[in-house]
Amino acid sequence: MVPDAKADETSPLPRWDLSRFGFEHPHHEAIDKHLDETATLALAFKAKYEGKLDELSLLSAIEEYEEISSRKTLVSSYLHLSYDTSLDDDSLKKRKGALSQRQSEIYGDFLEWFSLDVAQLDDAVLANKYETTEPGLVKYKAFIDELRRQKPHNLSKEVERALTVRSPYVGTRPLVSFFDKELSLMRFKLDVDGDEVNMEVLLSKMQSSNDAEFRAKCLKTLNDGLAGSISRTAALSLSAVAGGWLIENRERKYESLRSRRNLDNNCPDAVVNSLLDGVREAGVPLCKRFYSLKKGILQKTQGLEKLRWSDRNAPIDIGGVSNDKISWERAVELVEKGYSKFSPTMSEMFMKMVNEKRIDVPATNGKKGGAYCAGVVPGVGPFQLLNFDGTKQDVATLAHESGHGCHDILAYKQGYLQYHPPLTLAETASIFGEMIVFRDLIAESSTKEEELTLLMSKIDDVVNSVVRQCSFDRFEELLHSARENGDLSADELDQYWMKALREYYGEEGDAGGDSPFDSYEDTSHLWSYVPHFHHVPFYVYSYAFADLVVGTLYNNFLTNKDGFEGRLLDLLSAGGTKDFADALSPFGLDPTNPTFWKDAINAHLGGLVNEAEKIAKELGYIE
Repeated sequence: MVPDAKADETSPLPRWDLSRFGFEHPHHEAIDKHLDETATLALAFKAKYEGKLDELSLLSAIEEYEEISSRKTLVSSYLHLSYDTSLDDDSLKKRKGALSQRQSEIYGDFLEWFSLDVAQLDDAVLANKYETTEPGLVKYKAFIDELRRQKPHNLSKEVERALTVRSPYVGTRPLVSFFDKELSLMRFKLDVDGDEVNMEVLLSKMQSSNDAEFRAKCLKTLNDGLAGSISRTAALSLSAVAGGWLIENRERKYESLRSRRNLDNNCPDAVVNSLLDGVREAGVPLCKRFYSLKKGILQKTQGLEKLRWSDRNAPIDIGGVSNDKISWERAVELVEKGYSKFSPTMSEMFMKMVNEKRIDVPATNGKKGGAYCAGVVPGVGPFQLLNFDGTKQDVATLAHESGHGCHDILAYKQGYLQYHPPLTLAETASIFGEMIVFRDLIAESSTKEEELTLLMSKIDDVVNSVVRQCSFDRFEELLHSARENGDLSADELDQYWMKALREYYGEEGDAGGDSPFDSYEDTSHLWSYVPHFHHVPFYVYSYAFADLVVGTLYNNFLTNKDGFEGRLLDLLSAGGTKDFADALSPFGLDPTNPTFWKDAINAHLGGLVNEAEKIAKELGYIE
C-alpha cells in the first residue's frame, strides 16, 4: 500500500447529503405532514382489511402495508441519520423522541394487527390464494413465511399493541438512547496538557502506534475513562435489555436465549450452536497460534517484553508498508480498484455512493462512534456513517460498509419488505469487499515484509470477527443468564467480561496460563463501549458466520471463477427472499453440515495463519 503522506492537507472530508429524503431539516413541518398522511393511510388500511384477509385480496393488502411501512421508515431513518451526527443536539434528541412516539402509536394502533392476522390465516385459505385466486402473491412468499414462523410466539393483539405503544416511553429504547449519547460525549486526555479526543480517535491512536508503552497508555486511558459513570450507565441499560429479553423469551415461549434471534435469521438453533462449538474447538487454538506469532514478531521488531491486551491490534513494523495517514481520496481509489478487479458492477455502485455524497466520513465530536450502512428504503438509501481517521483499518471499514451498500442496492428490487437479508447473510457482501481489497493489496506487494505485514493485519481482522465476536456472544450468554437473579451491576459485568475473555484467549501468561498474552491489565470495563449488546442482543455471532462463509466463498471463487460473480450477485440480489441454506447451495456449500464450521475455520483462518507463519520463518522472525 502506498499511503498519501499529505493526507492532512486534503480538502475537508465529505459529509453526507440527506436532501434525498425530501425534508429540509429535522424540524421541517413537512415531516409532520408526512406522518399525518401516513396515519390517515394506516387508519384506512386497518378499517379495510382487519379481520377480512381470508376474503379480500391479500396481495393488495401487503402492497398497501408495504407502502405505509416504507413511509414510516423514511421519517425514522432521516431522524436517525440526522441525530447520529449531532448527538450533542438536545433539541434534535427531543424531536427524534417525539416523532418516535408518534410512529409507535401509528404502528400499534393501525398496523400491529396485520402481521398477527397473516400468521393466523388458515393453511388451506393461503394455499388457495397462492394456487388459484392470487398467483401473484408468490412474490411476497418470503415475507409471509417469516410472519407465519412467528405464530407460536405471538401474543394477543391487545398485548402486542401495548408493548409497541409503550416502548418509546418505558421500554429499553430510552435507556439505550441515553447510553448512546453519554458514550458519544466521552472525551479522553492522554497528557495533562494535551487535547481531549473522542473514543474513536483514541482507539485509532492506540491501534496505529508502533510504541508499546504508548499503546498501553491509550488502553489504560480508555479503560479508566469507561469506569465509573459510563460503565454504570451501560450496566443499567444492559440490565434493562437483558430483563426485557428474559421476559419476552418466557412469555413468547422461545426455547433458548438465542432462539428469538435465530428465528429472526431463519437459522436453526443447531446450526448456530455448531458454529459456536466450531469456533471454540478450532478457532481458539488458531487464535493462540496467531498471537504467539505476533508476539514473536513484535519482540524482534519493537523490543516487546510482554504481550499486553493493548498490543492485540498493534501494527507490524517490519518495513515495506508505511503507517502514515492515508488520505480519503487514496482510500476511495483503493476500494474502487479492489472492487473493479472482482466486480465492475459493485465498483460502479461504490463510486456512485461516493459521488452522490452518501457517506459521512470524518470522526467528529458529537458523532456516533463506529461505522454502519443504513439501507433506509429503496429509492432513497443507502447511506454510510464512518469515523475515518486515515488508518489502514479505516480503508477496510470503507470496503466493508460499501459492501453493505452494494448489497442493499442489489436487493432493492425485492421491495421494502423483503430487501433486508437475514443477519446470517447480511455481512456477506461487506466482508467479501474487505477480502477482495485485501487480496488485491497482497498481489501488489513488492516484498515479503510487506506481504507479511498485510497478512498479519488481515488475520487481526478475521480473529476479531470470528473469535472475538464469539467471545462477545459468550459474554452476552453469561449476563443474560444471570439477569434472572436480579439487576446487573457494573462489577458483575466486569467479571463476566473477564471470564469470557479468558475462555477464548486463555489464562494470562503472567499467571502461568496458556495465553500468548502475558497480561489482561486495563481490560475489565471494555464491555461498556460495545453498542450491539444494547441494540441487538445475540447479533454478534453473525459476524463469525459471515466471515467464515465468505472465506469459504473466496476459496470457492479461486477454484471456480467461471460464473462466480453472477452467482454472488444473485445471492445478494435475493435480499431476504432466500434463507442461508438456499442462498449458498449454488456454491456447493452446506452450513447445516456439522463439520462445515470446523472445516471453514481451518481453511480460512488456518490458511491465513499458515501463510503468515511460513513467511515469518523465511524472514527469520520465528524458528
